[in-house]
Amino acid sequence: MSMLELHGVSKTFGEGPTEVHALVDIDLSVDAGALVAVMGASGSGKSTLLTIAGSLEQPTQGEVLVGGAALSRMSRNDQARMRRRSIGYVFQDFNLLAGLSAVENVSLPLELDGMPAKKAQSAGMAALEGLGLADRASHFPDELWGGERQRVSIARAVVGERHLLLADEPSGALDSTNAEAVMRLVLAACRRGVAAVVVTHDAQLASWADRVVFLRDGRVVDQ
Repeated sequence: MSMLELHGVSKTFGEGPTEVHALVDIDLSVDAGALVAVMGASGSGKSTLLTIAGSLEQPTQGEVLVGGAALSRMSRNDQARMRRRSIGYVFQDFNLLAGLSAVENVSLPLELDGMPAKKAQSAGMAALEGLGLADRASHFPDELWGGERQRVSIARAVVGERHLLLADEPSGALDSTNAEAVMRLVLAACRRGVAAVVVTHDAQLASWADRVVFLRDGRVVDQ
């Protein structure tokens, strides 16, 4: 089953002489359990592709389906609910809440979706342990270094019963040992049936993927 489908997706910013074509007629399908890496130079449209796939941004043209459901037919509230329940997103800038501890950041999406706090925090701790952060669970984001914040962000993305994982440079702030731990966690999620799309500049990280998609100037140039 295709967990993510992009059909003829284009994204344009600006108008007239300042118009920029960030994505041009993108077709992409990612099956449940598959790991797809997206590579390309800076400005090739990789991050825009992820934000559109995750319903954080709307395409100018084309259609996006997550789990067979067309995003264009969902209200904003329905899209927000789908993101909370079905999509794990790893941002380059982490997007952690400063007033919550590491384990509270990880468990928050589960609690918002109705899971009891104790059960949610137990699941959050298990995700942090998988990334070697059990001893940092009670620390706040400003008490963690960049690599630790990145791992907390990844733990938040994979916790729970997500069906789609979207990761923007998940190993960018990590050394090789922790980058490998992150990829093992992503692969473990894929073995549970999660579909994953990982944007990366790292050829070694991309080698873990089932398929690599190359973007240039907003177009798919090779797969």
